[in-house]
Amino acid sequence: MPSISNKGQAMPESPIRKLVPYAEAAVKKGRKIYQLNIGQPDIKTPEKALDAVKHNNIEVLSYSHSAGFESYRNKLSKYYQNHNIDVSPDELIITTGGSEALLFTMGSICDAGDEVIIPEPFYANYNGFATSSGVKVVPVKSKIEDGFALPPISEFEKLITSKTKAILICNPGNPTGYLYTKEEIDQLAEIVKRHDLFIVADEVYREFAYDGAKHYSIMSVPGIEQNAIMIDSVSKRYSMCGARIGCLASKNKEVMATAMKFAQARLSPPTFAQIASEAALETTQEYFDEVIEEYTSRRNLLVEGLEKIDGVKVAKPKGAFYCIAELPVKDAEDFAKWLLESFELDNETVMVAPAAGFYSTPNTGLNQVRIAYVLKKENLLRAIEILKAALKEYKG
Repeated sequence: MPSISNKGQAMPESPIRKLVPYAEAAVKKGRKIYQLNIGQPDIKTPEKALDAVKHNNIEVLSYSHSAGFESYRNKLSKYYQNHNIDVSPDELIITTGGSEALLFTMGSICDAGDEVIIPEPFYANYNGFATSSGVKVVPVKSKIEDGFALPPISEFEKLITSKTKAILICNPGNPTGYLYTKEEIDQLAEIVKRHDLFIVADEVYREFAYDGAKHYSIMSVPGIEQNAIMIDSVSKRYSMCGARIGCLASKNKEVMATAMKFAQARLSPPTFAQIASEAALETTQEYFDEVIEEYTSRRNLLVEGLEKIDGVKVAKPKGAFYCIAELPVKDAEDFAKWLLESFELDNETVMVAPAAGFYSTPNTGLNQVRIAYVLKKENLLRAIEILKAALKEYKG
């Protein structure tokens, strides 16, 4: 029998989606599941985006430019300039989600065996992107006790080798919700400049900053124009996860020319999704103000509820819409499966994402889960009630 590639065998399963079969089985039993495991916002997509597709009279659904619609890149450039990010249209490549932007980036800056330093826990798919690109993830550990703040720069310095090509951050963070301060961004800028490295920032949660905190983009830091690469997406900003439209941005012409070759190889990003994304740029600030108010309220409700459960430790997020919770269990994955297979409270249960998959250090985060607070407040309250009852009953 023909064999699967070593790369294919090494590809990690998604900790977010691997429990789906258990959830499907629970639904077949008639159970209601409160899904805290996936970052799918329930906020309505802006009507302008949906209407742009509904009322379009395209007769031939043709390819777009490999870099994406010029009209979209022009408007996207203006959006960034309004956020103190000076990016011109020719410094943008529209991609099929932020995921493709990350793959293009790794393909452009890394060879097989090269290393990328990432503060962990981190977005689980970074492991998958690195594996598919032949890149080694070198983790630098942040701690729940510190709210998952940036580890000391000295810890980064210890890990830099001749194989190191970049530092990758997610800001605000998935799965931690941590928002890097200006001082932390400046520290990262200094280290990549000193060691001649790239800094790749996944900034898809830019708008989601709470308590008056401000997001600082690596693209706004002077002196690292040739080092900085930004990843972005419409998925969370406009509640358009299914559009699969993201972008890659850099002032480094060599990086962009190289990424463009990858973009040409996949031909073009999807046309209707670009139409929707371009229209979404007309969304008013009022939309974001209401979204931030809603998520702040949900975050406060969730964190306060979790802190009242015996043995649970949680870091209060400053951005995005996730938190990491440490549970009084030995194996959070076993607990997550048990919730779906064996537990119910009035025929209801919850689904969480085991956090071990958000680390690359073995046997780390085994008693942690990622929770996405993307449910309405009454559903979050019920989910917390179910989680509290489950922890009392669980014997693992």
